[in-house]
Amino acid sequence: MKRKIAYCLPSLYIPGGMERVLTIKANYFAEELGYDIYIILTDGKKLTPFYPLSPKVHMIHLDINFNELWDKPLYKKTLIYMRKQRLYKKRLTRCLLEICPEITVSMLRREINFINSIHDGSVKIGEIHINKSNFRNLSEEKGASFIKNLLSRLWMKQLDRQLKKLSKFIILTEEDRKNFSYYLDNTTVIYNPLPFYPEQTSDCTAQEVIAVGRYTQQKGFDLLIEAWRIVAEKHPDWNLRIYGGGDRTEFLALKDKYHLKTLYLEEQTQNIIQKYCESSIFVLSSRYEGFGMVITEAMSCGVPPVSFTCPCGPRDIIHNNEDGLLVENGDIEQLAEKICYLIENDTIRKEMGRMAKINSKRFKIENISKEWEALFNHLLK
Repeated sequence: MKRKIAYCLPSLYIPGGMERVLTIKANYFAEELGYDIYIILTDGKKLTPFYPLSPKVHMIHLDINFNELWDKPLYKKTLIYMRKQRLYKKRLTRCLLEICPEITVSMLRREINFINSIHDGSVKIGEIHINKSNFRNLSEEKGASFIKNLLSRLWMKQLDRQLKKLSKFIILTEEDRKNFSYYLDNTTVIYNPLPFYPEQTSDCTAQEVIAVGRYTQQKGFDLLIEAWRIVAEKHPDWNLRIYGGGDRTEFLALKDKYHLKTLYLEEQTQNIIQKYCESSIFVLSSRYEGFGMVITEAMSCGVPPVSFTCPCGPRDIIHNNEDGLLVENGDIEQLAEKICYLIENDTIRKEMGRMAKINSKRFKIENISKEWEALFNHLLK
């Protein structure tokens, strides 16, 4: 059955995880399921989407330009934000009344503050793409003040009120669902889909360990480098390669400080499948995640993961001691120990890689789309 679905988010030109996942889903829904998909944007009108978008997906630019806020002082920022929010609600209301979607999806950005008050006839649902503890958490920013902490709490209370009004609220992991379930009864879990499931597979024989992600504090590469100091002493013939965008300065300094000749801080690559397949172990050292799609990517290439049990994602993805290894969150010595365990046990490493490839099939878009299709059908029956 053909469905008309509208998604609301700021932009598509940023190479973010939410933008990537939405593009994967929108393309599949439009191309394979024949859905009529609209993506309604507030920013980046003249900018090309970072991830290729199917010509069958409709993009609508409301031209609000919230990006104008960033370089303004707080008092001006507040006034401009309020004005732009009113404009956003007005234009989004008009847009929804014109295209008449059956379902409108908020990606939990600025529209979540008013989406439930738009009476266009569509069912309103929301998706969250980071775990609850780290969503809208200003208190973790450097130099966080009392005001920021207060704003963060007020922001979350306002969000909670809106989430209760949604027909359905989609969360990425069962682990994070528990953080909402004590006050929400409209939640469901649907995992992020894989962007690929390649025919090629790692044979897990190369003396290479891989990590992937932006060079930010969230990804915990400083913790991984500390762990690699221990691994490198025991296994100087193995390499660790980290691939990602962003500022590598802090991590290059750590590499030099510890004289780690087998650590390579690589730039982001367009050929990440090949890099996974050239590796034998994948490591996730993040302090937190929304889901941790890089774990499923590595597994789809037959590479067994070693991961911190950070909130949230790894516990939902990895079957410990079957297709990968879980490490107590933040435990650097245990992370090093588990990496060494896979290095030293060829048969176990290869078997875990084989199981990782098999078990990651559940994240293929063909399977994830069935869950979305069932949800849409249920909401519209």
